[in-house]
Amino acid sequence: MAFGRSSRKKTPVEPVTLKILVAGGFGVGKTTLVGTVSEIRPLRTEEVLTEAGRPVDDLHGVEAKTTTTVAMDFGRITLREDLVLYLFGTPGQDRFWFLWDELAQGALGAVVLADTRRLEDSFAAIDYFERRGIPFTVAVNCFEGARRYPAETVRAALDLDPEVELLMCDARDRESVKGVLVAVVEHALVLADREHEPVAT
Repeated sequence: MAFGRSSRKKTPVEPVTLKILVAGGFGVGKTTLVGTVSEIRPLRTEEVLTEAGRPVDDLHGVEAKTTTTVAMDFGRITLREDLVLYLFGTPGQDRFWFLWDELAQGALGAVVLADTRRLEDSFAAIDYFERRGIPFTVAVNCFEGARRYPAETVRAALDLDPEVELLMCDARDRESVKGVLVAVVEHALVLADREHEPVAT
């Protein structure tokens, strides 16, 4: 009996799609992070900073910044054949926070991007996700010229719970950002599994 190679084609895998938020303070690098890993042309809603915004936009530490996100950034990355992430970058200024509740709906988890030069700008995003029970990972964007601190020092300054992972990253480096996104997904899935564990009686 002769055996030939099967002519049947492999059935395409329908990927699982997950929504991840990218949050943090003004000028921390959210737009850069989304654009770095997105396999599609990222959607950006950036507008030029104006004199009218100077009283409300704190540019301390990011004086060279000329634009700001006014709604969201959007990108997509395929981590595996069966896993696709949709990334939603949130606006950083307080006056656009009304958009966060809409963007957060259906999110599996979030990245809180931090800048050691303006670490206090991270507290609002951390508080937001803690209050809503959305799993998150903190990623310190290592800007050129910014002072580097040990991870434990940054963790203590942000008063993070032990289960919240803190990573150092470069928002301009694709592999660095992918590592952060993988960490967020893994963290969120572990927490989801814990919630579905049967309660011992």
